[in-house]
Amino acid sequence: MILQLELRRARTNFIDKVSDPVLNKLLDELQHFAVLTDAEGEAARAKPRADKARDLIDMMRKKGAEASSKLIDVFHANDPYLCKELNPQKPK
Repeated sequence: MILQLELRRARTNFIDKVSDPVLNKLLDELQHFAVLTDAEGEAARAKPRADKARDLIDMMRKKGAEASSKLIDVFHANDPYLCKELNPQKPK
């Protein structure tokens, strides 16, 4: 629940600031780790950047803590500067 709240807190800035290439990389990695199905990834990829970002955050929140944690991990690995700015925290 805490991770979903962290994603909710960072949601607006994530939607406004994340780039399309980073979003596509996040979708690729989340599909690779089977957090997203191929259908979910392809449906998100077909949308404009802001809608893609919105859908990604919302899908991960709905999938629960493990999916939310994986999103934060791959986001940090692919855009550490924006991730640091948005500062989604995982519980210790």
